[in-house]
Amino acid sequence: MADKIKVLISEEELNKKIKAMGEQISKDYEGKTIHLICVLKGGVFFTTELAKRITIPVTFDFMSCSSYGSDTKSSGIVKIVKDLDESIEGRDVLVVEDIIDSGRTLSYLLPMLEQRKPASLKLCTLLDKPDRRVCDVPVDYTAFEVPDVFVVGYGLDFDQKYRNLPYIGVVEND
Repeated sequence: MADKIKVLISEEELNKKIKAMGEQISKDYEGKTIHLICVLKGGVFFTTELAKRITIPVTFDFMSCSSYGSDTKSSGIVKIVKDLDESIEGRDVLVVEDIIDSGRTLSYLLPMLEQRKPASLKLCTLLDKPDRRVCDVPVDYTAFEVPDVFVVGYGLDFDQKYRNLPYIGVVEND
């Protein structure tokens, strides 16, 4: 059975919105260095594109959490697969996610990061799917709100496939 992918958000729309987000973040953090924490694997495309559009100094670290495995729905159990390499104490931290779905991962991750005493801690996401939310999370920057459909592309995958699509698409099974 082959998967068909229908474009939901075009590459052009993504570029335009990420540029605007980079400008807003640069303005909001003017005079500071912002420390981006990319939530792997899906967040890597968005994080690098966003960082290119931020005009203030940027540092990076990476974290990997899992609550999906090879399924299309969150298991509800959050596992830290890769923790940060550097301390975030005293830093202005922006967690960068590909998508906020149930909110379970971030409702676990954000309090854990807050305990590490950053100067500030905010959340940025490429996609927000509020219809699926079971845990409330404070989202400071959202590029797009999407309906309750399974999306792929621009870092988002279906069983490790389709991450490299330059747009956000919806999987339509035959």
